[in-house]
Amino acid sequence: MPHPSWRLPLLGDILRLDPRRPVQREAQFVRELGDVFEIDIAGKKVVVVGGGDAAAEVFDESRFAKAVVPPVSNLRELAGDGLFTAFNSEPAWAQAHNVLTPAFSQPSMRSYHEVMLECVDGLCHYWADQAPQGPVDVSSDMNRLTLEVIGRTGFGYSFDSFSAGRHPFVEAMTRALSFVSQSANDLPVIREIFGWKALRQHPKDIALMQRTVDEVISARRHGQSPPQDDLLQRMLENPDPQTGELLSDQSIRNQVLTFLVAGHETTAGLLSFALHYLSLHPEMVERARTEIAQVRDGSGPLRFEQVAKLRYVRRIVDETLRLWPSGPAFFRKARTDTTLAGYPIPKGQTVLVVLLALHRDPKLWGDDSETFDPDRFLPAAVRARPAHAYKPFGVGARACIGRQFALHEAVLALAEILTRFEVAPVPGYELSVAELLTIRPEGLRMELHPRHPLHT
Repeated sequence: MPHPSWRLPLLGDILRLDPRRPVQREAQFVRELGDVFEIDIAGKKVVVVGGGDAAAEVFDESRFAKAVVPPVSNLRELAGDGLFTAFNSEPAWAQAHNVLTPAFSQPSMRSYHEVMLECVDGLCHYWADQAPQGPVDVSSDMNRLTLEVIGRTGFGYSFDSFSAGRHPFVEAMTRALSFVSQSANDLPVIREIFGWKALRQHPKDIALMQRTVDEVISARRHGQSPPQDDLLQRMLENPDPQTGELLSDQSIRNQVLTFLVAGHETTAGLLSFALHYLSLHPEMVERARTEIAQVRDGSGPLRFEQVAKLRYVRRIVDETLRLWPSGPAFFRKARTDTTLAGYPIPKGQTVLVVLLALHRDPKLWGDDSETFDPDRFLPAAVRARPAHAYKPFGVGARACIGRQFALHEAVLALAEILTRFEVAPVPGYELSVAELLTIRPEGLRMELHPRHPLHT
């Protein structure tokens, strides 16, 4: 199997990896080595897939399954057997999945819409106050928005995201995700020598996050906060329809932390990248505004049923997720001895799928695959592509349960922002992408000016 041209004894390819931007480095390897190759991380072999028909093979659920390995497995210290971090054999995953699936049905999504609107409105008023002071920090503010959305719709908890300062939970979460991501491919001895401060801070951050969530659960369970039609109430009251058992408080804590971490980081990155590209393409902004005005049919905020009619805005979201999928890579493992692109693959072998490369594969997306073009997702174009070309929400039974939630939130937020603000890039900014477990534009600041008085 192809592999990097030189390796060190014992360490393998570890010095050729980039702990700050691991997936972007692996995407470079795809361009150098092809669709399938092998890397060696201190003696541990990982097969990497970056495009072509090999992706279709590794997405076959009968042959490959989700693999929970670093950096995702490092999150188990925080979220245990939550939906994202559970091993396939753990019963808590199926139990929580059964309980929570109805929470993302159409009626449930309708109940979240008004709270999402309130959160977007809070962001817009925050931006209106910030705009006269100069460019706004888009990446940071998208995190404020999406954390507030999942906190309020999921658990009836506000992080006061649009007030001065940052909630301690947010500070702890940012540090924890950075530690988990950057320690995934290093050696423990190096981490102990050079990262001792972060190594000692990490357990404190986890304890703060878990304690915060435990307090939210306890307040709801003991009537100190009112019951609501949200994810937390479902987990407290609804038994697993297959077993008849209620989720334990520990399992509920794990799911809450999973949604808070995965449910806000991913959408925040998506919105940040989308606004970056829109700021560079005023013609796309005008096209989106024309559609929004036609669908809105009045001056009030968008209604739930109108969001699905914003087809061009949705294509902007889809194209953003193509170029910069929020989860830029994910791991699979072989269920049995098998082959991949003709190479023998033993049972249990870990395979890394690099979506940053797959979603830009010229064989699947054409020679202009690096260009931002929402019309790639016109219905005819989608039908013409193989299904394995685009997988921003994962594959199989372990695909993202909150997909519809994230898409509704992203389309709604973009539509309201474009309606209320002029967006312009800061001159000289060049896109640089930071990696935690997800990806986001680094240092993205934009000029935002209200187009008219905001809704009250």
